[in-house]
Amino acid sequence: MKAARLGCVKYLNARPLIRGWPVPVTFDHPSALCAQLARGDLDIALVSSFELLRNPLYRVVDGLSISSDGPVYSVVVAHRGNISEVEEIELDPASETSANLLRCLLAEGRTPRSTGCQPVTPGSLPATSSQVHAFTAASRQTAEMAKPTAGAPQIHPRLLIGDQAIRFRHEHENEFSFWDLGEAWKQLVDLPFVYALWLVRPEVADASSIANKLRALCDANLRNIDILTAQQTDFPREFCHRYWSENIRFSFGEKGKAGLRTFADLCARHGLLPNREPVLRLV
Repeated sequence: MKAARLGCVKYLNARPLIRGWPVPVTFDHPSALCAQLARGDLDIALVSSFELLRNPLYRVVDGLSISSDGPVYSVVVAHRGNISEVEEIELDPASETSANLLRCLLAEGRTPRSTGCQPVTPGSLPATSSQVHAFTAASRQTAEMAKPTAGAPQIHPRLLIGDQAIRFRHEHENEFSFWDLGEAWKQLVDLPFVYALWLVRPEVADASSIANKLRALCDANLRNIDILTAQQTDFPREFCHRYWSENIRFSFGEKGKAGLRTFADLCARHGLLPNREPVLRLV
């Protein structure tokens, strides 16, 4: 039987879910993986939860996710000074889940407490990533964001996700304030937020077998978290251990499912999704 073609987000938060998978895996940004999964270039992919809410044709590997139940650390709005008069927040087009989480939080009147700013109305945020000032992890704009220029206008706050957010926080911790969207979500609804799920195309015949192997792999990695941490070279090992143990949740239980349904409800309320009950076909 031909091996299933797996895709996975190329971020630190996903390593306990995929480290040790026995066949090659396609690593990419969430939006690119969503497109490959939709075209049938991948059979299974760890992608943005918003993709499931938008295209409910997929099955979901039960029990696994990338979630947070409080501060997530790696999904933040970076800003300087008072942002009370800002009319837009520049979005990272790599993840529609985080961008739409931001839209929902702003629409519900949630803003960084430390700035004392007034809510930015949803209408002031572009509706799609094609309408924002797009940037990538290596973009010149992000580098310039870190360079204060005397007399220059205030730079728009920016949504940063994944490894880019971690690196930016480590390099510019004392220069910026960071609004953690995982923490804001927890304060709003008191439920976990689900950023990514393993989605399975409907024609994959052995989905249950693959799902079992993915669950077993994650369990093994989490049991041996010290070994996994010792293998990391991109970030300090102490940070990796704390990040995986305190910020990221890898389960997808009843509270996570309730959080996902609540996110779908808010997206529908604010015109980001059709008003329909999320379909969870679990394997």
